[in-house]
Amino acid sequence: MIEEIEQYLEKHDFRAFTPKVVLFDMDGVLYDSMPNHAIAWQKAMQLYGIHFTAADAYATEGARGVDTIRLYWRKQKGEEITEERAQEIYDVKTNFFHEMPTAPIFEGVIPLMKKIKSSGLTIGVVTGSGQRPLIQRLVEDFGEFLDEEHIVTAYDVERGKPNPDPYQMGLKKAGNLQPNEGIVVENAPLGVEAGVAAKIFTVAVNSGPLPDSTLSQAGANMVYKTMAQFCSDWNLFNK
Repeated sequence: MIEEIEQYLEKHDFRAFTPKVVLFDMDGVLYDSMPNHAIAWQKAMQLYGIHFTAADAYATEGARGVDTIRLYWRKQKGEEITEERAQEIYDVKTNFFHEMPTAPIFEGVIPLMKKIKSSGLTIGVVTGSGQRPLIQRLVEDFGEFLDEEHIVTAYDVERGKPNPDPYQMGLKKAGNLQPNEGIVVENAPLGVEAGVAAKIFTVAVNSGPLPDSTLSQAGANMVYKTMAQFCSDWNLFNK
């Protein structure tokens, strides 16, 4: 057993690591979509008088969109925004995003899913997005490995990442599994924090501009540079 798994078991006082589901984040993990999201966020926020940078988009990645809007509205406007107004801004951001070229699937994702399926594990997706076209694309692109019953969206939980709720819901949808029966695959600090808060072994794949240390400090049990590297190591997790 690899050292990181031993440390994980000791930290949470689990007797064994017996993964039955792999829970992937979507943006920045399955799809190289974060550059498009960053542009869409900046354009939408600017329309409503909110200063929002590409770095802000990466820093808040994984959170529910309406929660990100609430946070920045509160910080810069000094007041709370209504649910309806936040949803309106999120819808504008969504429209900007869908005007952009389709984001490609990251290299290594399909081979990794094939290995996971061959290992007899379930595959799930846990995303802070609530955009129906994106959910439909997941089913179309990964239908060989994934069904909609195993997708957690922003509308499945009241509290988004970095709270543990989204990944706890992922375990529930996979068959009411325990934390030591799952693996989380993330790329952003808030998502890593959510996986760690849910006590699930969390692998970070650093597909963005943040340093690896940011993901390690968020609690990631392991950090990879690419999905292809994680794919090549899959057998370490399937013993």
